[in-house]
Amino acid sequence: QGVLVCSVDAPGLATAGTGDVLTGVVASFLSKGLDPRTAAAAAATAHGVAAGCVPQAAGTIASDVVAALPLALA
Repeated sequence: QGVLVCSVDAPGLATAGTGDVLTGVVASFLSKGLDPRTAAAAAATAHGVAAGCVPQAAGTIASDVVAALPLALA
């Protein structure tokens, strides 16, 4: 099936808890019936886009990414 690459640049995700957020997004997409490969790809993209929506003035924390997910998915 080939390799999927997420090209979203989100260095702010290199902080505690953001991997847990990504896991939750993957799980939510799986619960909606997406196949695992598509769920992982969509979650990685949404996760990165959400991180990009967070103002960088004070640094990114996991709850900032969660709060930005609705905007990223709109």
